[in-house]
Amino acid sequence: MSTAMVSSNARGNRDMSIKVLLADDSVIVRRGIRQLLAAQIEIDIVGEAADFAQTISLASELHPQVVILDLHMPDEKTISHQEVKSHLNHGSKVLVMSVWNDEESRELAESLGAAAFLDKMNLASTLIPAIMQLKGERSAPA
Repeated sequence: MSTAMVSSNARGNRDMSIKVLLADDSVIVRRGIRQLLAAQIEIDIVGEAADFAQTISLASELHPQVVILDLHMPDEKTISHQEVKSHLNHGSKVLVMSVWNDEESRELAESLGAAAFLDKMNLASTLIPAIMQLKGERSAPA
């Protein structure tokens, strides 16, 4: 059974919401993030992926405004971070998250073109503000 998941939003106002793709190899982390974001009517999780290949595929299909991306996933040896970057940065802002809050991880996130680097240990207090900041950037006049 595939771990990729595409959802539909019954909240009604999809045009005004921020479409988010959630990519993490841990089902528990994805569930926790989904639960954290559930009360935010401005945020619509449109899909979930468990590796980089699924993330690339769903990003291409769903065109999310924000991709919440685990920095290290099982297929990182076969799909380079540069390949991920080339497929995700077409209209999507990337929020990279990792349990490793070190310089090497931050540099890798920067090489991915991440709008922000989030420490997984602090997601409960940092994820929603990071997404809302991107919403502000998206709705600012050009």
